[in-house]
Amino acid sequence: MKFFFDPDLIARTYRDPLAVASLVVDLLPIVAVLVFGWGATPLVALYWLENLVIGLFTVLRIVATGFANVANVFGAIFMVPFFTVHYGMFCYGHGVFLRAFAMDGGVGSPGVGDLISWALGSGQGMAYFVLAILIMNGVFYVSDFLIRGEYRNANLATEMFSPYGRIVTLHVAIILGALLAFGSDEPLFGVLLLILMRVVFGIALSAYRQHRRDREIGAGMDELGSTV
Repeated sequence: MKFFFDPDLIARTYRDPLAVASLVVDLLPIVAVLVFGWGATPLVALYWLENLVIGLFTVLRIVATGFANVANVFGAIFMVPFFTVHYGMFCYGHGVFLRAFAMDGGVGSPGVGDLISWALGSGQGMAYFVLAILIMNGVFYVSDFLIRGEYRNANLATEMFSPYGRIVTLHVAIILGALLAFGSDEPLFGVLLLILMRVVFGIALSAYRQHRRDREIGAGMDELGSTV
């Protein structure tokens, strides 16, 4: 983890236009707060919707990994519906909790469509911010996973379980920040803290992406040197 605090790594990370674009998308909620008057509820809803986007691209990663190797095809056929149901239930329970946490729970158990409608309607312009997240994830999927060929060396089980640690870590922090935002005499401070935590998390992900690329380049140079 210490490489996240390496200034040289951060500098290399943000020489990449995609890392800069990702940072801009992570900062967009500040616009929502300042222009549309968002509070903690739409921010928490936005980050929950981001989980759904991550789930969608996880399915696409599993499918691409399956087609990369004939031996993986049957595993992918099993994992796609399993992940969809398991991750879907995880996100559903998480969404029900967040909606109740925001004191907007209503009566009874909401359907999946009800939760998505609640999240999309919780803040003005929500659909545009979700679209930005969707596009950014799509660009990374195409550029890194497909064009750079990460799918050829990907592991089905690793791809299937990769979203869970990310969303648990992020949303524990978000819930703590939301508690501050809902209960503080300075709710704007709590809301900005929520955004800051998401931005820091995004920087860590971008730094890890650059760290992996550095290792790949280093491995390639070592292989070239041994060949020569």
